[in-house]
Amino acid sequence: MIGNERHSLPGVIGGDLIRHGKIPVLVFIAVLVSALMVVTTAHKTRLLTAQREQLVLERDALDIEWRNLILEENALGDHSRVERIATEKIQMQHVDPSQENIVVHN
Repeated sequence: MIGNERHSLPGVIGGDLIRHGKIPVLVFIAVLVSALMVVTTAHKTRLLTAQREQLVLERDALDIEWRNLILEENALGDHSRVERIATEKIQMQHVDPSQENIVVHN
């Protein structure tokens, strides 16, 4: 005799999965988790790559500034060296341009 019971399709599918399909359900969940982790890792990698590029640009700008400061230091160092040699070896003195009296040594 055939019963007139009504079963809902989602209930039948769920019951079959619980009874006979535990491994496929676990594999499906594992695939979903793995896919989400891949997407998250790719996103973080892109963010870190962009941050690294920004840091490289900043490093390059600082390197250029450092080179310019070294050049400036060398230029100023050369001037002070010339001034020191002039005062020590040939006894030159600074002249104040605002002074009206000029002293001439014979």
